[in-house]
Amino acid sequence: MKKKDRRHLSLLCDISELAALLIGSENIQSFFQLAVELVARHMNADVCSIYLFDDVSQELVLKATKGLNPEAVGQIRMKIGEGLVGTTFKQLKPLNEEYASSHPNFKYFKEAREDPFHSFLAVPIARREEKIGVLVVQHRTRSFFNEIDVIAMQAVASQLAGAVGNARLLVGRIRLREEQLPFHRIPEHLKYVIGEVASQGYAFAQATTFDKRQGALVSIEIDTDSEYSLEDFHQALQATAAQLQDLQYRFFQRLPESTALIFTAHLMILKDVRFAGEMENLIKSGVPPPEAIKSVMQRYVELYSSSPHPHIKEKTHDVQDLAGRILRNLIHGIEEDPFLSENRIVIARELYPSDVLKLASEDIKGIILVGGGVTTHVSILARSLEIPMIITNRSELLYIPEGTPVVMDAETGAIYVQPSDDIILSYESRKQTGLKAETLYKEVAAKTFTCDGVRIRLLANINLLHDLVLARELKAEGVGLYRTEFPFLFRSALPSEEEQYVIYKKLFDEMSGNVVTIRTLDIGGDKLPFYSNAGVEANPALGLRAIRFLFRHREIFDQQLRAILRAAAEAANPRIMFPMISSLDEFRQAKQAVYDCMQELAQKKMPHHQTPFIGVLVEIPSVLEIIDDLVAESDFLSIGTNDFVQYMLAVDRANEKVSEFYRPDHPAVLRALAKISKAANGQQKELSICGEMAHEPAYIPFLLGIGVQIFSVYPKFLSSVQKIISAFTISDAKMYADQLLAETTLKGVREALTRLSKTHNLNELK
Repeated sequence: MKKKDRRHLSLLCDISELAALLIGSENIQSFFQLAVELVARHMNADVCSIYLFDDVSQELVLKATKGLNPEAVGQIRMKIGEGLVGTTFKQLKPLNEEYASSHPNFKYFKEAREDPFHSFLAVPIARREEKIGVLVVQHRTRSFFNEIDVIAMQAVASQLAGAVGNARLLVGRIRLREEQLPFHRIPEHLKYVIGEVASQGYAFAQATTFDKRQGALVSIEIDTDSEYSLEDFHQALQATAAQLQDLQYRFFQRLPESTALIFTAHLMILKDVRFAGEMENLIKSGVPPPEAIKSVMQRYVELYSSSPHPHIKEKTHDVQDLAGRILRNLIHGIEEDPFLSENRIVIARELYPSDVLKLASEDIKGIILVGGGVTTHVSILARSLEIPMIITNRSELLYIPEGTPVVMDAETGAIYVQPSDDIILSYESRKQTGLKAETLYKEVAAKTFTCDGVRIRLLANINLLHDLVLARELKAEGVGLYRTEFPFLFRSALPSEEEQYVIYKKLFDEMSGNVVTIRTLDIGGDKLPFYSNAGVEANPALGLRAIRFLFRHREIFDQQLRAILRAAAEAANPRIMFPMISSLDEFRQAKQAVYDCMQELAQKKMPHHQTPFIGVLVEIPSVLEIIDDLVAESDFLSIGTNDFVQYMLAVDRANEKVSEFYRPDHPAVLRALAKISKAANGQQKELSICGEMAHEPAYIPFLLGIGVQIFSVYPKFLSSVQKIISAFTISDAKMYADQLLAETTLKGVREALTRLSKTHNLNELK
């Protein structure tokens, strides 16, 4: 029998369809049933079933099926390693059998009525160390499922992992725990605070506290004189579900990388019959609805927080967020906004990238982070989302009363608490000035030339797909750096190959015809996702990060490379770039990984790009003495000046105590950059700059002067960079660079920069 057309398999990678199933279902069980029906339909399968692992009985239990006897649901159970399902679960590998009953581990269940079905394909549902269950499809025809089907099933299992993981964990008996929430009046000395700018902008709004240790109910005031009925509670549940569905859709449009991440977990918990059922039972027993909501929330918080796994502990925040939404809908009614942070300035002690996404979904106006709980990626994410952010060590700000008016000047780092009318007027004036400037900076020419007509290319650094809108608007000629780590940092589990494929495909499609440079994963050290079990390193910047992390975790590396190659199948100019390369051996090893993945995809007859450019992100000084050899084996190079300066000078750029020693103008740094540029130009290899030096006015002429002709910057800097480049001739830029390279001291370079900036009016060109 000829196999059915499988062009529909791409639909299995569409996360929004699975999310739509969740939205349309009445509870978790109906979600499972809809899921198996969807998979069966798209896989052209006669049978699709979901088996979940029961922690108590240590058995795999049939939870939903399309095609088997529905009465077998809940009745068929297997131990780990028992039957084909148990074998798949034990080995954590796909099992594709052309004739299932001939397999030595086959186990017959009469009540399933599966005799007619011969082809059998099972894939594990798991997230790293957490085994959740097994997804199975079957067909009457022998040898029905192929390698493409296996990949599609793995994609679906990856999407199901988060949803069924929640369902599997929401069981058990836990203690009721009361929790006192601190709330104090504002100290007078906090009227004016200066902090460090992490993301530029202005904000004027009421403040709210986001303290992960206290939960989402910090600011909810309950009127003890008010009475709420069971019907009020039901209406609050319905309103909450509708709001989450709307937020899920709207946020997907804004940030595809976060697809279904934030709100799917909330919807799954809301649809669990135990969660809402416990609340309803308490209300029926006489407990006031607000107390019932808080009580059940605390039970689930204790369940999750007792887990040894970080990614499960993180679910406590989902429960707290959800309970807060329900409670606000109950107390304030459906007409009022139930969200903690909308149109507010959020004051927080610590934030994960996923927290920033949640806050962004509520349309916050700014973030004040106290106590230093920040990572580089949180700052980068805030900038990409255009959320003003200031970091300060004044932890007392956490205790200012809810709703206190605050002005943030995230240009100077000033925070005004309970600002005067004069401060507010000044803020409004500066905001209007900023809006006018924003209109001006969007006037960018399609191509960039120096004053004497030399062609220079301006590319964009992209953190999120959201950044592509501004990049295209400001006529970026491509992507010089796409940071791939954010989809990893947003999630409670590693994104699958298919999830990455969807993101990278959108990137290539949006920049069709232009160069797109994807940097492989740069996590590890201080950039670990919270689900990682890698532990804390003594020197994270010098530890297991970037290419070292990928060499250690080859399966993660290969998944990403396959996703990139597949997504780039029809792309005009895809480039793969490896970070933190310290030797020619490492670069060769990384290149071989690409070739291995290409060979694997070819064997599976999967479309992919067969000739991607492969390059190096120069960040480690050890490559200086082998730069000619490295250039010879690279298709292109880019210099990440942020880390390059850090490693060149042995300075942790995130450490306030040594920040004065982080000097891009160090003579050794400038001469090293010139040496790299000379090597690249000598062999006619493309060289770009993608660090902060690429947009800083004082360094742009220097970079031009040493031969750099490609600048990759955040989209908002494209206009100012183009303006400075167009004001210089190449001969002027070379003279500029030569004067800096002639200096032997920091003092000498600084004085030369000051003198040259005045001579060329660089401050006026910004």
